[in-house]
Amino acid sequence: MTCDLSVKFNYLDFKNPVVAASGTFGFGEEYSRIYDVGILGGICTKGLTLEPKEGNNGIRLWETPMGVLNSIGMENPGIEAFIKNELPKMKKWDTRIIANIGGAAEEEYILASEMLNNADLDMIELNISCPNVREGCMAFGMKEKSAGELVEKIKHTSRHPVIVKLTPNAENIVRVAEACEAAGADGISLINTVKAMAVDIKERKAVFENIYAGLSGPAIKPIALRMVHEVCKAVSIPVIGIGGIMNWKDAMEFIMAGAHLIQIGTANFVNPEAGKKIVSGMKDYMEKEGIKNLDEIRGII
Repeated sequence: MTCDLSVKFNYLDFKNPVVAASGTFGFGEEYSRIYDVGILGGICTKGLTLEPKEGNNGIRLWETPMGVLNSIGMENPGIEAFIKNELPKMKKWDTRIIANIGGAAEEEYILASEMLNNADLDMIELNISCPNVREGCMAFGMKEKSAGELVEKIKHTSRHPVIVKLTPNAENIVRVAEACEAAGADGISLINTVKAMAVDIKERKAVFENIYAGLSGPAIKPIALRMVHEVCKAVSIPVIGIGGIMNWKDAMEFIMAGAHLIQIGTANFVNPEAGKKIVSGMKDYMEKEGIKNLDEIRGII
């Protein structure tokens, strides 16, 4: 039996639901030396800001028994350099391109979205959930009022569809999602990393200079799955599920919880071919189970 992995995300067609998550895949070039990244449904860029950012000082990654802590600080080349140097290379691959943008203030988000208006990409992902920068980002995603107001302004300036990436650290993630939908968001992605920390008992101090960092990987999957399920039940716009997806079984759980697409992050570090394997694993499962398309099982829980 032939199965169909394609997904309609609003009016955009994705060949399959597997998207490389922001910050874990760079701009795809390094992974393209390992496998054809055009196999993926999409690639979400490294978080982009108006100006280049060097990121945080000190230790940036710290392994845990069931995941990884990161405090990268949105290191990136800036939007102009992305458009000039990275986007043309990404366009060579037959996959959807999502530009993740962040900022320290409302004005920076607005200018960033405007700068991308003439760029040949498919969507922008509004990062209002990164816990690893001192200003902006997660502050906008903590409350529904600030999230909704920012989304509404971005929708007035962006010619691209806007998806909003939410933080699990929000006061009420469902209400934030509903506020984003009411403000005109075209989709929701969740969850970003969970605010966490690590201590170096030999040095008797926090591992990270910022003290707190973002936890990702298998440890957060049950939390992410629950939040994705709750949000999918509350909004009518499509949802992208993120959080601890390491294999095709995890991916199918998020689809069954209601997600249209899924993003893989930490899995790319564990196995650089994770995206490829998840796509093939989902296909094999659907063929074995007699599932013709993902609509048959999406949101069945």
